[in-house]
Amino acid sequence: MTDIDTAPTVESLAQRVLDASLGTIDLISMYIGDRLGWYRSLATDGPATPEELAARTGTDTRYAREWLEQQAATGLLVASDGDPRTYTLLDTAAEVLTDEHSLNYLGPLARMLCGFAVHLPELLDAYRTGGGVSWADLGADARESQAAMNRPWFEKALPSALASVPELHDRLRKPGIEIADIGCGGAWSTIALARAYPQARVTGYDIDPATVALATSNVAEHPDVSDRVTIIEADAQELPEGRFSAAFAFECIHDMPRPVEVLGAMRRALTDDGVVVVMDEAVADEFTAPANEIDRLMYGFSLTCCLPDSMSHPARSGPER
Repeated sequence: MTDIDTAPTVESLAQRVLDASLGTIDLISMYIGDRLGWYRSLATDGPATPEELAARTGTDTRYAREWLEQQAATGLLVASDGDPRTYTLLDTAAEVLTDEHSLNYLGPLARMLCGFAVHLPELLDAYRTGGGVSWADLGADARESQAAMNRPWFEKALPSALASVPELHDRLRKPGIEIADIGCGGAWSTIALARAYPQARVTGYDIDPATVALATSNVAEHPDVSDRVTIIEADAQELPEGRFSAAFAFECIHDMPRPVEVLGAMRRALTDDGVVVVMDEAVADEFTAPANEIDRLMYGFSLTCCLPDSMSHPARSGPER
């Protein structure tokens, strides 16, 4: 724990605030470049002058010039000498900011945090009154970025993680098996399960109508699994009993206002020999301060999204952190 003897100095704390401010500016500029398609244009079509980038993306040249200069100033783009000046997105930056299949893809993080920040007035009201701000209230930026952030791990790492548990892997490989994906979000986990186990039928459940629409659209774009994947808008209490050989909950139990009841419903939805699998963030088991970077990030998500969403439901139960 931090004590008086180890507390930061005035100078170091002032530097931290400055560093955080620069990082915030970077996130806002990343949000702009992501939403306007500027990063993707530079990644796919190559270096550009402000006039060329604006023409490619249907945007204004003056704003494009200011953004390109700021991105070069902050070290995300490389500017050429001479006139006209061209700007290049390095391969490393292209992977982190535009490659939606890479495990290094962090572009959606800027969209997610900026999406939360838009709702600071509602969050302040919730903090004062004990109310909440739901995923539905947070809108498309939050919903779509959450799905996009998780997608690479589901695509690249989930199959091997499941295969590393032989008993579970063998169960999921059985012909005709039915799998439930609770809190499926954008359905990238649902799609990954169906792809990893081609003899299984997978049903994804989510309670948010807009999220269900996103999931349904994502499934429709993947014909290799769409005939074996179904997305349903429903509360976990509506799960059919005794149907599934496995029920998964990926990164969602901690958000739920009634986690115990949800886990109970998942257990009842299983066949006699079925299994429940819960996968969530690997954070510290107990409160620690100062915390590591992962815990600090997760507390940020909790402040701006997870807790407000949970508090938006009138009947809450289960432990609080």
